[in-house]
Amino acid sequence: MTAPLGLIAGLGDLPVQVAQAATASGQGVHVLRLKGFEEPRLSVFPGDVVGIAQLGRVFKAFKSVGCKQVCFAGIVKRPDFSALKPDMTGIGLLPRVLNAARKGDDALLRVLIEAFEKEGFEVIGAEQVTGTLQAGEGLIAGSNPSELVLADLKKAAEIASDLGRHDIGQGVIVCDGLVLCVEAQEGTDAMLARCSTLDVALRGTPEARRGVLVKRPKPIQDRRIDLPTIGVATLEGAAKAGLAGIGFEAGGALLIGGDALIEKAEALDLFLYGFPKDWGK
Repeated sequence: MTAPLGLIAGLGDLPVQVAQAATASGQGVHVLRLKGFEEPRLSVFPGDVVGIAQLGRVFKAFKSVGCKQVCFAGIVKRPDFSALKPDMTGIGLLPRVLNAARKGDDALLRVLIEAFEKEGFEVIGAEQVTGTLQAGEGLIAGSNPSELVLADLKKAAEIASDLGRHDIGQGVIVCDGLVLCVEAQEGTDAMLARCSTLDVALRGTPEARRGVLVKRPKPIQDRRIDLPTIGVATLEGAAKAGLAGIGFEAGGALLIGGDALIEKAEALDLFLYGFPKDWGK
């Protein structure tokens, strides 16, 4: 009997696609939805709801059904650490978690990955389960960027790389050479919403699109977890902000939705473009 995939899930489309892919492949899945971030669509899969600091319960649940591989997927906001209710295993790890949290999200995630590996689990990326999400290089949707737009993409890629080295964020918006927004703890959707409130002298409009959003992994991060994702909400936010398109590091982003995402991008008059890994490094 194939060992089911252990899925630690937050909100959004990504964990749903991972669970569906694991089920379709015959591997099966056991989903632990994080309390406060329960994706309703995942309730149809075997599993349970667990507290975000109940690591002992998580390990026990996965081992009880024979999980060997574990995947993290979905949107989870940084918790209020003072309000956590860890179990005994979580208490033992808490000092390291708190210390890592002061350094940034990726330092925190690395501590969690190490904890799972010490328990004998193999931590894998969402793209290893689905096999279809990882973005390639070149034009994916829409019209080819002009030289001016490519210059915006390259500048945004360089800035995103610099931000990532400091564990700040994965997204940057640049228009006509001007940096409009950088992503920190608010997330991409909130950053795009903020961009849409800027004066139209600084950004594009749906009638005259200008500027780009770039998302790329942080140079310091473990790519098995928290790769940048681009889904319908990202497209809609970019369109509302008047942007011309979205760029991402080839092999370093997950496109959520397949052909439907490409169709949506073209319907919104947005391009999707995978740039080379060496841009801005």
